[in-house]
Amino acid sequence: MSRASLLLSLSLLAGSALLSAPAGAAPTVNTYVGNTTVNLSPVLLNALSALHVTPGRQFPAELSGATARFPIPTGQIDLATAHGEIVHAGGLNLKAGNTTVTLSDFVIDTTGTAPVLTGLVAANGSLVARLPLFSVTLTKTPVVKNYGVAGQLSITGAALSLTTDAAAALNQAFGVSAFSQGIPVGTASVSALTFNPTAVR
Repeated sequence: MSRASLLLSLSLLAGSALLSAPAGAAPTVNTYVGNTTVNLSPVLLNALSALHVTPGRQFPAELSGATARFPIPTGQIDLATAHGEIVHAGGLNLKAGNTTVTLSDFVIDTTGTAPVLTGLVAANGSLVARLPLFSVTLTKTPVVKNYGVAGQLSITGAALSLTTDAAAALNQAFGVSAFSQGIPVGTASVSALTFNPTAVR
């Protein structure tokens, strides 16, 4: 789905939810509780296994088998434009031998030309940088429900793939060349409650 299609779809959804609001009042809402669940791809897990890299969780994220869950403590989404950021807590630890690479504090960012998931990268506890880690391809239209003060954001079937920056960081950290742009990371689903601060009198 192109960004133009995403913006149009979200604008239509937001418009239908805000029919009773004054003209031009499509709000910027805050995400304040929820989770993003990622079903990690077999391609990624097999690549990690072949390199003897073991994935683990960074609290308060959860990891069970091939399913990772990251809490959403905050964020903002403009319902008129779909511009915004969804912030996550916790992350993933990738360990091989004496090397541990941590990918954490993920942010789904829709403010640029295409959706991307950024994250903080640390090697053996030393912060490297915040990098664009995963490209995001939407396969289904996000659902936005706004009830005035409260609402809900749902995204399902979002395909994540490794970016050039993330592949380079992992190759350097582990001393390999196996990671490359486009490796499927997994499929993400977002479910978050939203709060409209402008609706509070």
